[in-house]
Amino acid sequence: MSRIKSSGDTLVGEELKAGFSDRLYRQASLFKALAHPARLAILYHLSEMESCMTGDVAGELPLSRTTVGQHLKELRGAGLIKGTVEGVRKNYCLSPSGIKALKVASEELLSRIDTEEAYC
Repeated sequence: MSRIKSSGDTLVGEELKAGFSDRLYRQASLFKALAHPARLAILYHLSEMESCMTGDVAGELPLSRTTVGQHLKELRGAGLIKGTVEGVRKNYCLSPSGIKALKVASEELLSRIDTEEAYC
């Protein structure tokens, strides 16, 4: 399968699956996790706290606990948050490694498209 190539491109040499590199799949997963206002609200909420229980997050959003739980699952799946079990409740907090990966992915994307040549 072909590979993405360009001078100075960090994607050179990465194995492709279905035409896209593993890096692009990881980045897409991170950005997909941000693609709902509830998930952004959860990240903002968790950034203001040391940890938070599911019920506490649900109380901050105009959504049911079940819906909030689904959004937490998406964020957890993307590695942006982590949860610890305390009795019958889960405490959630931001995942430092996931947030770092999001920063790196965002900076990489924006640095590539933030040039005069990138605009029509």
